[in-house]
Parts: sequence; structure tokens; C-alpha cells
Amino acid sequence: MIQSAKFIGAFPKTDDCPKTEFPEFAFIGRSNVGKSSLINLITNRKELAKVSKTPGKTQTINFFLIDQSWHLVDLPGYGYARVSKSTREVFSKMIKYYITHREQLLTIFVLIDATISPQKIDLDFINWLGEIRMPFAIIFTKSDREKALVIQKNVKLFKSKMLENWEMLPNCIITSSEKNRGGKEIMEYIKNVIGEQASDYTP
Repeated sequence: MIQSAKFIGAFPKTDDCPKTEFPEFAFIGRSNVGKSSLINLITNRKELAKVSKTPGKTQTINFFLIDQSWHLVDLPGYGYARVSKSTREVFSKMIKYYITHREQLLTIFVLIDATISPQKIDLDFINWLGEIRMPFAIIFTKSDREKALVIQKNVKLFKSKMLENWEMLPNCIITSSEKNRGGKEIMEYIKNVIGEQASDYTP
């Protein structure tokens, strides 16, 4: 269980981000996929991340310091159509630069809305992570917003779509911020990655 969680700051560029060696875990997904709610779920802090009903609200790289030992990073949502094309391009460059240049970044959590069928923009982003060999896991959100059979169908469809380009599937976790589902699994995943990194540096 997380003992402490603190908002560090919102940074417009990767070069402005905290200069620490703490491991980082970033959350990303299409706008309005539920990133802020999920961050509040896993940290057990109701208002740590500001939840907005307006898609595209996150426009900076937001850092949270967890247990004085690692950073949780909230990245801008991708693919939000109601901002200008130039703004979307700035977001895209910001996201890609952070992912490809931030050495402390250990894993990307890609959030997928489990209430809808597979979206090309999500699959394209995941394939790009594969091309650059960036470790990632998939988090299906909003599992409480539809019937269980619908959620199961959409998750199965998404995995099938992935297997068209992937030989193996990454870790997949189904979550619900409303029903407090999936938070423990995400934390176990993070602890395991941090443990593996620590063992890599053991003399």
C-alpha cells in the first residue's frame, strides 16, 4: 500500500521535468479514458489528480512522488479532436520526446476504454511502443460502465487485434475506479518492475 503521494508539478517540456534518478511509471491513453480517476484509485487519494469532465484537460507532464522513491507520471491524452491540429501536434511531440528521452522511465501504462470496441489510434500507439522497444502494460478502464459480457467481448477483441501484429500479449489489467478494481494488481506490477531494476544494479 502506498504510504505517501504528493503532486510535484506540471511541466510543459521533458527538459523541465524533475532532475532525479527515481524510477518513473507513466500513464497515457486517449482523452477522457479515466487517467486521473485511476491515479486516485491506486494512490488511495480521492483528489490527488484533478478529475475533469472536459476531455483534453491534461496538457502538461504531471509528476507525482510516491513513497519518496518513485514517480507516477500523468501524460496528456492523445487523439483529442476538439483541440486544434497544431495543439495536437505539440502534444504528440511532447509525448514522444518524453517517452524516447526519459531514461528513468521504466514502463508505460496504456489506458484503454473497455466499454468500446478497439480503436485504431490505441493500436497504432501500442505498435509504436513496440517499434521503439518501450516496455508497457495495458489497463482496461471503466469496467463498471457496461455489462460484464460487453467488457469481456471488447477486451477479447482488443487482444485479438493486437495478436495480428504481436506474438505475445503484454500484461493486461481490467480496472474500475468506481468499484475499486485493479489497483492492487497495478501496484504489484510496479513493485515487481522496481524490484527487477534493483536486482539489475546489485553487484
